[in-house]
Amino acid sequence: MPVIEYKCPSCGSGMTFDSTTGMLSCPSCGRKDNIEQLPDPLKQQVFMEDEVREYHCESCGAVIVTEPETSATTCSFCGSAVVLSDRLTGKLAPQQVIPFAISKEEAMAAFKKWCRKGLLTPRGFMTANRIQGITGMYVPFWLYDLLNNIDVRGRGTKVRSYRRGDYQYTETDHYEFYRRIRLNYVRLPIDASAKMDDELMDKLEPFPYDQLKTFKTPYLAGYIAEKYNYTSEQLTPRAREKTMPYIESYISSTVSEYTTVSYVDKQIDTTVKRANYVLLPVWMVYYNYKGKQYTFAMNGQTGKVVGKPPLSKGKMAAWFAGVSALSFVGLKILAWLWGGVFL
Repeated sequence: MPVIEYKCPSCGSGMTFDSTTGMLSCPSCGRKDNIEQLPDPLKQQVFMEDEVREYHCESCGAVIVTEPETSATTCSFCGSAVVLSDRLTGKLAPQQVIPFAISKEEAMAAFKKWCRKGLLTPRGFMTANRIQGITGMYVPFWLYDLLNNIDVRGRGTKVRSYRRGDYQYTETDHYEFYRRIRLNYVRLPIDASAKMDDELMDKLEPFPYDQLKTFKTPYLAGYIAEKYNYTSEQLTPRAREKTMPYIESYISSTVSEYTTVSYVDKQIDTTVKRANYVLLPVWMVYYNYKGKQYTFAMNGQTGKVVGKPPLSKGKMAAWFAGVSALSFVGLKILAWLWGGVFL
């Protein structure tokens, strides 16, 4: 079955995408090719769904064994970067891609720096080099453009308190309100891979969407790439759910002049204007500490790291003790300022 490899025209070595220059690069002779000027071999491929396929490395002839979702990988025998072209055509063809801007070496250095900033992590976690592996992966996302038409009806009160003579008065005015709101969300990302932790992927945002490029296979050379497991229709409910806190917050902001608010009716009509299939760059870091594996993710463009490191019980106890001591001192100062008695 069709496997795309990029051989250097100068020396014949395998070429990979260089995140520093944004070009297809040969590690042997240093040749660099502008990806935008290369022909796209996918335009000559025909996608045939549900056909059993066997892939062979064009460099060494070995059988390439991958999971069904993998669309770009490296040969386990010779290390050549290969793209499984039939998994990137037809309805599986991404529309756009954000290329990696951070190299593997830069990602390793940034992750170690991030570890050292952990104020509540165990000392051994911060100083030891326990990285089991780091993988550059293009994760499939759907980018949604959502149109929200919102109608809200409710009741509000405005409470005013004032003093007149020896009496304290409270005056309450009652209102009925109606709000008609139109909220549009552009490029809302939802990861479409069953392997990826949704919470981890959400925390990697934002991605620099001004760096989106028309998809071409050379961007994948040297990295792992996944194709989507879920269609845009299947993930639309999650996209709607993701916007709800922002919608509710905006609705609240439109009635902030009231002291109390109760909603009588709230209608939110969400329409998907478009959903684009894109690949976004993520460095996956697998870290071993005391026999347990921790998984972290890094935004391959911005360097943002997310994940849950272990916490040191001793450091946490010291931190809480410090907070308690500061609170105690603060209360003593307030008591002194107020002229009270502090026991």
